[in-house]
Amino acid sequence: MTAAPLPSQPSSNQPQSPDGANSEATPVIALKELVARLYREQNKIQNLLSSLGFALRSFNNLNQFLELTPLMAARVTDAEGGALILFNSQGQIRLEQLHCQNSQKGEQIRIKLEKIASNLTLSPQKSPKILLPCPAAVDEHISQALGTEIQIFGTPVLVKNAERGRLFVFSTHPEYHWNPTRKKLLQLVADQTAVAIANHELTVQLRAKERQDRELEIASEIQLRLLPRQCPKIKGAELAAQCKTANRVGGDYYDFIPVNYDELKDSQDTSVPWSIVIGDVMGKGVPAGLIMTMTRGMLRAEVLNRHSPDQIMQHLNRVMYEDLENSRRFVTLFYSEYNPQTQVISYTNAAHHPPLLWQAATGLITTLDTKGMLIGLLPDSEYECAQLQLAAGDTIMYYTDGLTDAVNQNGDRFDEDNLYQAFDWACQNLEKPQQILDYLFNQIDNFVGSGNKIIDDMTLVIMRVKSTE
Repeated sequence: MTAAPLPSQPSSNQPQSPDGANSEATPVIALKELVARLYREQNKIQNLLSSLGFALRSFNNLNQFLELTPLMAARVTDAEGGALILFNSQGQIRLEQLHCQNSQKGEQIRIKLEKIASNLTLSPQKSPKILLPCPAAVDEHISQALGTEIQIFGTPVLVKNAERGRLFVFSTHPEYHWNPTRKKLLQLVADQTAVAIANHELTVQLRAKERQDRELEIASEIQLRLLPRQCPKIKGAELAAQCKTANRVGGDYYDFIPVNYDELKDSQDTSVPWSIVIGDVMGKGVPAGLIMTMTRGMLRAEVLNRHSPDQIMQHLNRVMYEDLENSRRFVTLFYSEYNPQTQVISYTNAAHHPPLLWQAATGLITTLDTKGMLIGLLPDSEYECAQLQLAAGDTIMYYTDGLTDAVNQNGDRFDEDNLYQAFDWACQNLEKPQQILDYLFNQIDNFVGSGNKIIDDMTLVIMRVKSTE
């Protein structure tokens, strides 16, 4: 058998490795192995962070994402385990999630961390807990509790510039080094966790807003149905009415109530006396709308008793006083009864803006007013009643303060003078109550300006007396 050729012998001045290989090749091989190992580590980290990003986009449940956070933190930093601790709005601390390669050691760490969390707080508490000056102080207490055998490193979880928790990694390996790269990777996982928390809270807020919008929509529908769908037909009079709310649900109220339901039901007689009411609940939104609804129901019940206007107002105040006092709200109300057969209007006022009366015979404007306190202010308030003989062409405008309080882009109010002048012109130049009502609202819209939102509910009721012949 022919022997294999021997490799050429190196020269005496050329260094050799112990196995006979060229020693110059050894650094190259080591460098290649280092590059390959770094490349593998880089790919591993990229894959882990990519998985975390996918979970952030895909998981609808925040708890599912938080379960991954300590695991990912440990993997990208080559640590034995990780822990996520969160703070609630009261400053209370809780261990949210924990991961450890060694399950037995992990259970021991869990017990210690839960005990630490239960004894710490970031805000004053009545219970004898340790009050921490800042979230970062949690790290010191945890490090002391775990002892020197476990190295632990933490970074903040910041949501909208507020620290909402701490993300930790820990290791028992004595040669484990906390270098800048591992610190950056841990912070990256903490930032992803903060995004997940912020997204969850935003989703919760959006769902709550959707529910609230739906509830407001339902409340608005109910309120609109409680307001008169159309004005009643009254002999010798013509009516027009409209309510514009600043929000979906308003506190303005107007109503037309037949004084005698039995007569109206039996004959549909247009000569039946009618109550014309307008009111305003102090405040806006759903609370004011609820009180408005309560006022409507109780007033209609009082009208059935066939008392005089002042007695109706007095009884209504007694019935509503306790509820209004508890809600810290009041109601202004103007109540009137018009008799078509005599063209006499009887009325009482509970601190509402007095309706304006334009008298056709003189062309002058006066107010319909009596003494009376707000509904719900005092339990034993007394009210006055007044009567006035109307004539053909006389026009009454019932209104709420949303009209006079309307402001333009310069902050100027529409005020009473402008309302008087607009009402006076409309009564002299327009015939139908609906025309007068439309003209008044157009004047206010022009004053406020296009694109500017009204700041208060606005309600108008116009009644014009016609000839009975």
